[in-house]
Amino acid sequence: MFRRLATPALLVLAALFLLSACNTVEGFGRDLSKAGEKIEDAAN
Repeated sequence: MFRRLATPALLVLAALFLLSACNTVEGFGRDLSKAGEKIEDAAN
């Protein structure tokens, strides 16, 4: 029973933590762009 409730709760907490690091949708876009650039650089 506890495990059944803990998993969604942990996922929600992780999502809130990640989103709070970005502060805004614009910040999220910048973070996503930087991640894409790093992946692109690694591929070259």
